Amino acid sequence: MMSDLRKFVAPEFVFGAGALNLVGQYAANFGAEKILLVTDPGVIAVGWCDKVRENIEQSGASTMIFSEVTPNPKADEVMRGVDMYLSHGCDLIVAVGGGSPMDCAKGIGIVSTNRRHILEFEGIDNVTVPGPPLICIPTTAGTSADVSQFAIINNPVERVKIAIISKAVVPDVALIDPETTLTMDLYLTACTGLDALVHAIEAFVSSAHSPIFDVHAIEAIRLVHTHLLGVLEHPGDIGLRSLLMRASLEAGLAFSNASLGAVHAMAHSLGGYLGLPHGECNAILLDHVMDFNFVNASERYEKIGQAMAMDMRSMTTKEKKQAILNGIAELKMKAGISSSLGDRGTKIGDIPVLAEKAIKDPCLVTNPRQANKRDIEVIYEQAL
Repeated sequence: MMSDLRKFVAPEFVFGAGALNLVGQYAANFGAEKILLVTDPGVIAVGWCDKVRENIEQSGASTMIFSEVTPNPKADEVMRGVDMYLSHGCDLIVAVGGGSPMDCAKGIGIVSTNRRHILEFEGIDNVTVPGPPLICIPTTAGTSADVSQFAIINNPVERVKIAIISKAVVPDVALIDPETTLTMDLYLTACTGLDALVHAIEAFVSSAHSPIFDVHAIEAIRLVHTHLLGVLEHPGDIGLRSLLMRASLEAGLAFSNASLGAVHAMAHSLGGYLGLPHGECNAILLDHVMDFNFVNASERYEKIGQAMAMDMRSMTTKEKKQAILNGIAELKMKAGISSSLGDRGTKIGDIPVLAEKAIKDPCLVTNPRQANKRDIEVIYEQAL
């Protein structure tokens, strides 16, 4: 009975077109007077930052913009954001953007109240004091940082990404507005959509999976498989964009509570050591890790195949495995993700270092099949 005892976390969230316009109201509800707006240059360029800022200032609060955020946000970027937050007497943080601004904002929040360097919070439940109120407004459909208890920060000195896993980094509010994804280019749409698929698949086969969030994982898989290519064909269709954004939300609820697996452990290593894009790395690695894991989670992978509309009733287990892997590979190819790790600059000589870093990642703990360093090296080699 005690083994079934579980804790689940999720933020308050508002989903739907126009959700962004509630940011001023929520800021007022928190009694905020000066808000740090964490974003990046790309989000500023397409206009979402200005729209959020205007909405906040109409509520009577003032804003400071921190936009020194790069892909795979770095520890020093977090610390510079903390300096701005504290020096200007801010009392609330709003993150607008993809996973990088949201993870950076989470880091700024916990450092500002705990007064320790961001890298000291690595691991599970190492945040003593909650950060200030945090509102997240995602502009991509895939990272799910707006609903998760994960913050991933790059340590550029050690060339490794650290994972901070704590309910203290769960945002207070997520305003999930599908209209913000209309400005994404097609390749980013594909990579983040497949990131959502990886989140859902890894959560569903995780050793910490739960019936409570299995339903969200399976629905996310169905939504991505059914609608990603449609979004790429009709990128201005807000109805399709909404379905993909919902897939991201459902996948985020699942993985935030069931955790992830080897795909993310290996992608974190690639991002930290070589600076490669996270969503793209996940997509490249996905079917290779599924091939490795299948023997330990065949029944759950079969349910994933069913969610992808596969009829496998007359197949042997071996045939089912191949059909599912082929289905993933076909989706990736049609979405325009055909690169290998080698195409992205990974070399055979990098693999021992990448594997050494990946084997220490906390996401590997819940992978359905235990993997040693050599196992990880082989998967990297297959993905070259």
